[in-house]
This record gives sequence, C-alpha cells and structure tokens, in this order.
Amino acid sequence: MLHNDNRGVKPVEPIDLARLQFAVTTLYHFIFVPLTIGLALIVAIMQTFYARTGDENYKRMTKFWGKLFLINFAMGVVTGIVQEFQFGMSWSEYSRFVGDIFGAPLAIEALMAFFVESTFIGLWIFGWDKLPKKLHLLSIWMVAAGTTISSLWILIANSWMQNPVGYEIVNGRAQMVDFGAVITNRNIYYQFPHVVLSAITTAGFFIIAISGYRLLRQKTADEQIMFTRSLRIGLLLGLAAVMSTMFIGHLSGQFMVDKQPMKLAAAEGLWETESPASLSFFQIGDEDNRESVINIRIPSLLSFLTYDQFSGMVPGINDLNHYYQQQYADVYGPDADYVPPMIWMTYWSFRAMVGFGILMSAISVFGLFLWWRGKLTHAKWFLRLLPFTIILPYVANSTGWMLTELGRQPWIVQGLMRVEEGISPNLTVTDLWISLIGFTAVYGALMVADFYLLWKYATTSKGGDELLPLPKADEDDGQLEVAY
Repeated sequence: MLHNDNRGVKPVEPIDLARLQFAVTTLYHFIFVPLTIGLALIVAIMQTFYARTGDENYKRMTKFWGKLFLINFAMGVVTGIVQEFQFGMSWSEYSRFVGDIFGAPLAIEALMAFFVESTFIGLWIFGWDKLPKKLHLLSIWMVAAGTTISSLWILIANSWMQNPVGYEIVNGRAQMVDFGAVITNRNIYYQFPHVVLSAITTAGFFIIAISGYRLLRQKTADEQIMFTRSLRIGLLLGLAAVMSTMFIGHLSGQFMVDKQPMKLAAAEGLWETESPASLSFFQIGDEDNRESVINIRIPSLLSFLTYDQFSGMVPGINDLNHYYQQQYADVYGPDADYVPPMIWMTYWSFRAMVGFGILMSAISVFGLFLWWRGKLTHAKWFLRLLPFTIILPYVANSTGWMLTELGRQPWIVQGLMRVEEGISPNLTVTDLWISLIGFTAVYGALMVADFYLLWKYATTSKGGDELLPLPKADEDDGQLEVAY
C-alpha cells in the first residue's frame, strides 16, 4: 500500500484505505446481487412452465435452481448490510452532504422493494403444495419483481452521484428540490437496464456452467431432461441478455461523452483530443512516460461509436483536466488535478468487460448451434468447457463497476464533491486497517461457506427435495421454541 511519486515513497493515507475498503466490500457484495436478480426471474419462468404444463421436470428445475437462489440471496443480504455501515463509518462527510437526497431512494428501496421481496420469498418457500398453484406462482414473480425494483432504487441513488439533478445547495449540503427529476435522471435510463440485463446474463451462465457439469455426470433420465432443458434456457437467455447488455452499454457510452467525458477518455487512454477520434485496441506501457507506450488504435472508430458517424471530436484527458482546472479554480484552486487515478485500471476494466461479453456471446451462439444440430448433449468437449464459463459474467460485472466508479474519480459526486472531501474527518490509518482486516476476514469466511453450499447443492441435489429442511409432522413443536 505504498506508492511512488516524484518525491519518493509516500506513506499510506486514510483516504487510500477508505477507498480500498469500500471497493472490497462493494465488489464482494456485487458477486451476489446480479445472480439474485437474474436467477429470481429465471426461476419464475421455470415455475410458469410448470404451472402451464404440469410437467414435473419443470417443478424439479424450479426447486433445484430455487435452492441455489436462496443461498445466494441470503449472502447478498448479509454483505449489503455491512456495506451500508461504511457511509457512517468511513464516509460521514459524504453522508452529511448528500444524505437528504441519497437516503431517500435507499429508504424507499427498503420499504417498497426489500420488504415485498422478503415477504413473498417466505410464501414461496413454505407455500409449495399448500397455496393454490397460481397464487404460489404469483409469489415467485413478486420476488423477481422485488429484486428488480430494489436494484432500481439503489441505482437511482448511484445515478445521482454520476449525474446530480433536482437539488440545490443549502448551508453547504445538497437538498432535494425535485424528486421527479431525481427518479427520472437520464443516467438511470442506461444504468438500470444495463445492470438488470447483466444480471440475467450472470444467471444464464450460472445455469449453463452447472448444467454442463451435471450433464457430464448425470445418472438418471430425469436428470438428463432437467439439465438439458436448463442448459437450453441458459443459452437462450444468456445470449439475448448479453447482446442487449452490450447495446445498452453502447448507448451509455454516448451519454457518457456528454456528462462524464473524462471517464470516456480514461477508458480509452485518450490523453489528447482527437477529431476524428481513434479507438484504442491495445495499449501497454508506463503512464508516466507516454512516449514509450505501445498503443494500437483503429482510426475514427471511437468517433463512430460516440456519434454514429466517422467524424466528431472526443476530448482528451489533458484538455479536460485543464478545462476543469479553470471551471473549479475558485473552489479547489487552479492547480487541482481532475485526472482519475490508475488510468490503466480504468482502461483495462473497460476492455475486460467488453471482451468477456463478446466471449460469452460466442459461447452462447455456438451452444445454440449445437442444439440446432441436435448435438448439444453429445459434444462432451463442449460440456467440459462450460463449468469454466461461470467466471465470465462475474469478471465482466466487477470490471464494469470498476470502470463506472474509478472513471468518475476524483469526484465522489460528479462536479459537486471530491472523494477526499467525503471521508470521515477523525479516521486514522489504524482504524481503517483494523476494519479492513476485519471485514476481509469475515467476508473470506462467508465466501468459503457460500461457495461450499452452492457447490454442495449444485453437484448433488436432484431438485425433488424441499427448498429448506422442515420439521416432520410428528416432531415435537418444542424444537421451535428458539424461534419465538
């Protein structure tokens, strides 16, 4: 955690650890969020097939993937609670500045979405063969709706950080003056579908990977049917979702050049303004000695992606930094730096996100081609490949968020508050080391437990068992005393 500058080695500062801690907890939490959103929807689709056809194989599919959904859902709730603690612990000045705005969508998320989701998930778990079939089906669709709406309100809060609207500054704090403007923020039109579609992609490849593994080891005809159908559903939804995700990402990039041009320039490693602008295909070298950088660029392609034509100016990092120095000279002084830290990480995060998306598209297309040819379950080499694809959407999701958050730096709220202004004033390096090590240790233990449970049920369950172990009818109710 030491880094070099022109004066030698600089000791670690509280701001460095606070940023690292938030990055660790956020990225860890986001391991579970996309799968929860996407798997809830796919499980609801599977149960709909069961309700319409009465086919018991769809029921087994629903229970099999539903159990994995519940494990992932529980872990997402736990990690999300820890993440929110940091707004008061490490980022109290940020919370003080934006609390009147940022807190509103988070509160609505808890009251409107999370409670609905939690209530109906209980009905779904314990209502099998007790509730009428259509009412029970409605419960899982309400769970799917709750997870999606929950993400909407959280992304509304994040979108305000990316593109603040509907506010005024009163006594040094941002106060909401137009709730309608906040919830119709243009950024949410791109960010919300992008996240939800990437969640469906994640769930699709989660199903693809596990189905491929189980088909290689299937022992019964029922398992063959269940995982063949699951694999087809995963391939279809995975391809549709990843292609749609990339299209929405393209539109988001066009919006970015207007609202966050520095993020776009950082993602492309574009130091100087170009018109027309070339797209960087590959770049390697030392940022501090840019003359030595090897950079393979495709002429005019960045202008085409940005403006849908092979002409148009895209501002570079240096010109944007100079522009911001002039714009905010009265607030931060004429020499403040507005270049995002670790340009290389923003640059490669973008390429990892896009590259893994293209790879997932290719795998889905090839899998569907094998299905069309009637060879999907007979191509053993392809089935052996599929379990390894489970990592692809997780890398794409994580690098996508790294691009979103790192590219906005040094702003914690675009144009209103810099990151160093948002940190809690009394934090020490010791405080942060203790909490960082503690969070990391707890999260590490939770990760081991989560992966063990997912692996256990994904590799052994046949889909016919209960979602949760329930007491037998003849057991003494005294065993439930601790529940009251």
